[in-house]
Amino acid sequence: MSSCTRWHGPAMARLWGFCWLIVGFWRAALACPTSCKCSASRIWCSDPFPGIVAFPRLESTSADPENITEIYIANQKRLEIINEDDIEAYVGLKNLTIVDSGLKFVAHKAFLKNSNLQHINFTRNKLTVLSRKHFRHLDLSELILVGNPFTCSCDIMWIKTLQETKPSPETQDLYCLDENSKNISLANLQISHCGLPSANLAAPNLTVEEGKSITLTCSVAGDPVPNLYWDVGNLVSKHMNETSHTQGSLRITNISSDDSGKQISCVAENLVGEDEDSVNLTVHFAPTITFLESPTSDHHWCIPFTVKGNPKPALQWFYNGAILNESKYICTKIHVTNHTEYHGCLQLDNPTHMNNGDYKLVAKNEYGKDEKQISAHFMGWPGIDDGANPNYPDVIYEDYGTAANDIGDTTNRSNEIPSTDVADKTGREHLSVYAVVVIASVVGFCLLVMLFRLKLARHSKFGMKGPASVISNDDDSASPLHHISNGSNTPSSSEGGPDAVIIGMTKIPVIENPQYFGITNSQLKPDTWPRGSPKTA
Repeated sequence: MSSCTRWHGPAMARLWGFCWLIVGFWRAALACPTSCKCSASRIWCSDPFPGIVAFPRLESTSADPENITEIYIANQKRLEIINEDDIEAYVGLKNLTIVDSGLKFVAHKAFLKNSNLQHINFTRNKLTVLSRKHFRHLDLSELILVGNPFTCSCDIMWIKTLQETKPSPETQDLYCLDENSKNISLANLQISHCGLPSANLAAPNLTVEEGKSITLTCSVAGDPVPNLYWDVGNLVSKHMNETSHTQGSLRITNISSDDSGKQISCVAENLVGEDEDSVNLTVHFAPTITFLESPTSDHHWCIPFTVKGNPKPALQWFYNGAILNESKYICTKIHVTNHTEYHGCLQLDNPTHMNNGDYKLVAKNEYGKDEKQISAHFMGWPGIDDGANPNYPDVIYEDYGTAANDIGDTTNRSNEIPSTDVADKTGREHLSVYAVVVIASVVGFCLLVMLFRLKLARHSKFGMKGPASVISNDDDSASPLHHISNGSNTPSSSEGGPDAVIIGMTKIPVIENPQYFGITNSQLKPDTWPRGSPKTA
């Protein structure tokens, strides 16, 4: 009981006061309008009581209004007007829905700052007229206007035209009330003197040289009479226009090369819609090399560059003052083309120290030329760590030669100077050296093996030692015993007789086999050499 008693009387009052204070702070922080619910990206107001009488706005103390992407309003019979400044804070707004409400009027510039709007739904409101000027700057994917009591007039003919030229995914049955309060289908509405305008741009040749001036003229027609205005986009060159009723002119002076390729439009606009006639401006100017940097290594080595020029400039590279001949190993590559600007690189495939040097790019067309030069270092000279060698042999580049390369043709073959690509020549020279070294090594190894085998063979046949040769005739030099020489550390030569050979420390008698020693028939005749008789010298 004591615990319950503590929460009665003044204590309970203080608790409720604290709770309402928290709620108040929360609502102040979010600053959500009455009858609405809010989140960080959405506002929805569907409670008819007490309802809202003005378009909901978040207070300045709330979360950023630009984060709101959707506003949903329903059942708000007292909401009748959208003013010019009601929605301007919701710059991120994409979806706007006002249904089953009392909306009667929308200011012409109500959506001027809401360029992200994509879906608008004004179903079942009290709109009697709606101008196309509200929406002409928006790229709407959906505009739903079903259930509004439009008045049949030229002011709403643009809605019919919009449905015919840009059909909605769902067909809208739109009606208007004529003078007799009769519903007329908007698809069948016909109103005299209410049609689309037309624009006709009379322009001379819009290919001009940089720094020159040009004047464009335009005429418009339509009923109602249209307004004429020029849409020049982000034109850099100085320009001024003059308009008189249905005629207008635009003068552009000191034309800049940055305006080449830009579109200029003459626009005619009335209540029903608009029409435009456009031309593209082409500016001719001399080339400019806006970017040239030292080489970078990726899959290939690349000397990056950017060239501007119109007409398309021809490119030519120089290496150490001599014309560089391009091939499949060294060639110009254009990676990105932006109208009159070309981004690319001089691509080198596996360059060596022989490719170090000064590279100059020359860009040229009929209006002039430009050139820039950089120093490139790909690899140090053999035996030198830093690789810096300012003395480039003349033989490296004396044969370089090429004609100018037009952008897009990466290999030039029109020059009469012979092609002598340094990287290709260097590769062949290195390959030849490697081949000679390998062949010489193989031959030397084979010779060593042969000599070693012959040495072993001689030792295996002539390893016997003796005091004297048993064959003294010069014609018996083929005998292996012919080369037996006297030895000092042998047994006495008197032991075993003269026809003996000392092998190790043993003296063994030797009788020669004439067939083995290859003695001719003239030297040894079987009929004159009886068995057991001594051989005559």
